[in-house]
Amino acid sequence: MECMGRKIEIDSAAKALGVKLGVMCFSVDKKPAINDHYLKVYNEALDKIKAKLLIDIKTLENLKSHPVVRAYRDFYWKIGIDPTKTRPAGEALARRLLSGKGIDAIEPVVDAGNLASAETMVSIGLYDINKLPGNLKLTVSNGGEKFYPIGKNEETLSKGLPILLSNDVVVHLFPHRDSRLTSIDIDSRVVLGLAAGVPGISDKLLIHALNRILVYMQTLGITYKVCIHPNII
Repeated sequence: MECMGRKIEIDSAAKALGVKLGVMCFSVDKKPAINDHYLKVYNEALDKIKAKLLIDIKTLENLKSHPVVRAYRDFYWKIGIDPTKTRPAGEALARRLLSGKGIDAIEPVVDAGNLASAETMVSIGLYDINKLPGNLKLTVSNGGEKFYPIGKNEETLSKGLPILLSNDVVVHLFPHRDSRLTSIDIDSRVVLGLAAGVPGISDKLLIHALNRILVYMQTLGITYKVCIHPNII
């Protein structure tokens, strides 16, 4: 498929791992200032998600047995990542809420994505289309690729890891870490949203998670236009 001139595909090596992507694209017309009112609305949304998690899951110990968390954890083990040391993104956010730590506000679009991920426990990535150097391909690393994760130092990747490439830039270490080179900032106006699908995660849930981003953007006061509605590749 294609999003704002960027083609998106999954090659045979990645497909062999049983992965898929929920995809959408939207443009942002206006973002709210992160002021006291914004933080009040944001924290109220967090409180509602936390309340629902406490009803559905009850305890932090139960979180690892949730079907969505279990699917991501099983996939992590499959690709050689220990999920007890590197948490699946959605699990990590839900864990923060259940443990009472909260989730700091970062930037409105990113905040909407974090709310949707914490609620659904689906791993979500958001990327500035204008920072992507070319078409996107979900593939498997050859080893030696450079990756610049958000908030961490440069890494050299080992062989056999599922990665999302834009030309030669590693945009995403599937399904849990994004690159700072293509991350959303206050000036980002055209956004690609991806929901990481692994065996055991339904298409319906991926679509739902992406739609929840749109709902939370409305909640937070972001005005936007959907360019490509959520779909699956």
